[in-house]
Amino acid sequence: MIDPNFILLYVNSPETSAAFYADLLGHAPIEASPTFAMFALKSGVMLGLWSKHTVTPAATGNGGGELAFAVADNATVDSMHADWQARGLTIAQAPTQLDFGYTFVAQDPDSHRLRVFAPSGE
Repeated sequence: MIDPNFILLYVNSPETSAAFYADLLGHAPIEASPTFAMFALKSGVMLGLWSKHTVTPAATGNGGGELAFAVADNATVDSMHADWQARGLTIAQAPTQLDFGYTFVAQDPDSHRLRVFAPSGE
């Protein structure tokens, strides 16, 4: 059995996306160039931002992605929602209760979804 340890998002501008994620995550990328940026996350997973104009082989279609951030409780969801809204992130879904937990969804500069949720049964 293998577990993924890299997440790659194809982005229009790695420099713009790297600045966005550096602000959101609170730390700089460990690697950055005009075509690629890489963040080391506390979980050990690596987040790569690769220019959709230079990825090889070329990416086709308009597939989107979603990064999910599990948090401890509903209050943290509300706090992060207020913070991200104040930062000017596009909010695709206001905080709401769904079957898996309390959640909201924001978007990055390339419209990848950023879901924050507190799992049900907190």
